[in-house]
Amino acid sequence: MTQHPEMLSGYRLMWILVMFDLPTDTKPQRKAATRFRSFLLDEGFERSQFSVYARFVNGKEAFQARVARIERKLPESGDIQILNFTDRQYRDIVHFSDQGRREARKNPQQLVMF
Repeated sequence: MTQHPEMLSGYRLMWILVMFDLPTDTKPQRKAATRFRSFLLDEGFERSQFSVYARFVNGKEAFQARVARIERKLPESGDIQILNFTDRQYRDIVHFSDQGRREARKNPQQLVMF
């Protein structure tokens, strides 16, 4: 099945960014935080920073489906924020690491094949 170029444009392709601050004072809280991180990894997210995870999706419908899945797995306490932005916006992120500027991020190869 071939999709039209406008369906795969940098404005249709989306990124989800999940940012969270979960309590880890007690053993049950640490376990819940670890379970949430593991859930995100199992869902195809990659760790961008310690409590920031990103995932590539194909459009708003896929974004909304991921948000619903995350909502079902929320820990009992903590603060979680979910952002979405286009692939073009994601490529424009300025990223510094070890005091050097990093190259622009690319789409994951397995999803480019659509």
